[in-house]
Amino acid sequence: MRLEKLTNIVETEYIIGNIDAVIKGIAYDSRKVKPGDLFVCIKGFKADGHDYIEEAIQKGASAVMVEKEVGELPVPRIKVTHSRKALALVSAAFYNHPSSEFKLIGVTGTNGKTTTTYLIKSILEAGGSKVGLIGTNQNMIGEKVLPAHHTTPESLELQRLFYDMAREKVEYVVMEVSSHSLELDRVEGCDFEVGIFTNITQDHLDFHGTMENYLKAKSKLFDRCKKGVVNIDDVNSDYILKNGKCDMMTFAIESIADVRAENLSISASGVKFDCITPHGNAFIELAIPGKFSVYNALGSIGACLSLGINLRQIQKGLKQAKGVPGRAQIVETGKDFAVIIDYAHTPDGLENILNTVRGLAKGRVVTLFGCGGDRDRTKRPVMGKIAGELSDFCIITSDNPRTEDPGVIIDHIEEGIKKTPCPYVRIENRYEAIRYAIRNAEKDDVIVLAGKGHETYQILKDKVIDFDEEKIVREILKEEEMESGH
Repeated sequence: MRLEKLTNIVETEYIIGNIDAVIKGIAYDSRKVKPGDLFVCIKGFKADGHDYIEEAIQKGASAVMVEKEVGELPVPRIKVTHSRKALALVSAAFYNHPSSEFKLIGVTGTNGKTTTTYLIKSILEAGGSKVGLIGTNQNMIGEKVLPAHHTTPESLELQRLFYDMAREKVEYVVMEVSSHSLELDRVEGCDFEVGIFTNITQDHLDFHGTMENYLKAKSKLFDRCKKGVVNIDDVNSDYILKNGKCDMMTFAIESIADVRAENLSISASGVKFDCITPHGNAFIELAIPGKFSVYNALGSIGACLSLGINLRQIQKGLKQAKGVPGRAQIVETGKDFAVIIDYAHTPDGLENILNTVRGLAKGRVVTLFGCGGDRDRTKRPVMGKIAGELSDFCIITSDNPRTEDPGVIIDHIEEGIKKTPCPYVRIENRYEAIRYAIRNAEKDDVIVLAGKGHETYQILKDKVIDFDEEKIVREILKEEEMESGH
């Protein structure tokens, strides 16, 4: 592709050099530059691409796109105002705007994004469609699973993924759209058919600074889709409805909405309810427990109705849907107590899973959790208080401490739990904490391992270690059996 064709779609301040240069690829990481690439300089959180221009040129970059003045270069240089936005637009153009080849559905919100994407995929597949999925757990093309490194990939990887999906003739792609991706222009150049707003609660304030900025970032999805589907039981939905630039459909349990649930039945085996919609009513069954599952189902129903899917197919797709790994995932123990793994890492997420478990548990609710390092510190005491109020016993441990001292993170959590009467222990090593929980389990206990969910690793100060909680639980149970001679 000629450089001129790529530069035509971005706002450039100037272009110096041969605009007929042939571009064979795009890179924003100098380590990945190949001969013939356009190197786009992005100012990251830890490194600045402008510092690696020389390395990129040595590796064969044919042209360089910058947002800062860098002086003379031996290859064409293009100056833009926002290189992140430019990266997204040139990536979409390089791959021939692949998101126009299928119907793209975006799901945003603090909690419920992953499950909602899986439910929509299940409904669409119930009608025989081939569906792509992009999210926190994994990326999928039909049944083929691809690894996922971010909730929403960087724009270049996202457009490459869209290109692969379009080549495989998917009809729909359903993706999680994080607040980071909206704020950092990763989804610039994407054509969304439908956007879904699940809810918004405290999270990512280390990045956004205030809840207002966080909400503003989330609302950007509704500037770039044809139809919006919004949970109006969430107090922040007014902002989305008022500021979004698309046609809106609403869903709710407590409020009057276009799509709503009545006659709810919530049990350990899942949820059942009557769904009232402008297109008729349907009895819905979903084998994922918890009131939050009803909200996830309603968002999925609204999205699929917006896509013209009939209620019979929606009903079938939800009935066939399976749980998502790491989301209210029950680990079979063969014991007289239960272990549930859940990704809850926000105050609202923790409150949701613990309220669900409280409603089902015959014995104690034992909560094992920590908080991530180098992330929003203000939520730590809040989560400590929630865990203390909704548990009979807590084990405070490490999550992904990253560069922070795990003991200090636990201190912050302790500030909140001390305001409750809940007994607790501190065990910094998460493996040992899980072992303690299992060894001290009583009949009918439900042990909730919160925070890691689908993750199969733990990020420590200087390394990333394997940490698959489902495997760890089975390992510890096996050890216990061997020690007891059974």
